[in-house]
Amino acid sequence: MTLTLIGGPTVLIQIDDIRLLTDPTFDPPGQYQGPHSPVKHLKTAGPALSVEQIGRLDAVLLSHDHHFDNLDNSGRALLPSIGVIYTTKSGAQRLGGSVVGLRPFETRSLEVGRSTKLFVTATPARHGPIGVDAGDVVGFALGVNEPGDLIYITGDTLWFDGTADVARRFSPKVVVLYTGAAEPRGRFRMTMGSEDALEAAHAFPNSRLVSVHNEGWGHLRESQEQLADVFRTFGLANRLTRIEKGMPLEFAVA
Repeated sequence: MTLTLIGGPTVLIQIDDIRLLTDPTFDPPGQYQGPHSPVKHLKTAGPALSVEQIGRLDAVLLSHDHHFDNLDNSGRALLPSIGVIYTTKSGAQRLGGSVVGLRPFETRSLEVGRSTKLFVTATPARHGPIGVDAGDVVGFALGVNEPGDLIYITGDTLWFDGTADVARRFSPKVVVLYTGAAEPRGRFRMTMGSEDALEAAHAFPNSRLVSVHNEGWGHLRESQEQLADVFRTFGLANRLTRIEKGMPLEFAVA
């Protein structure tokens, strides 16, 4: 399995012959406002690869469609060319087309040509503290031999009972944490910070951890290097695998 960070929450995942993309964002730096959000977001860095450079995609894993830093203009334009897009139930209603809405812990299978059959399971997410209505969000657990045995992508969430339930159900080889400690609306976090990532490290003791969605936007408060420093402080430096934009990162998952 190979992961390539494009930028922000956008990661190219290749599992055998299957090519997946998380939360497509390809617009250049600038200030943007999504169609269903009152908040303007400042994008400070562009993608490492263009849509054309990425090439063929079999599916998109879209944690949510209503925030611009998870689905921008270029990402939205890409969706009609993709065979299937997995997202929230409400997102599927808004987007239409080949978009499949999943409830938390609902599983679908994806098979491309002669490739290995892939199980795609939506996972719970809470995009902010209790009392903040940020709309529906999901993460994804992918498996080959059984659901969730390969990789878990948290989506935009804090650590809460739902993410802990993912750890009780699945034992993935890799966990992709959406971190950055985002503060788009005030001094409260909407995505994982160090504390949440440390919870994940203990909940998934046998998984390799990768941290994304921690650069490229003005509302992100904690970089990958700052998170790594916290892990070093707690003696967990070996648990966090650094990922560089545009550089494929390979994982042995046999």
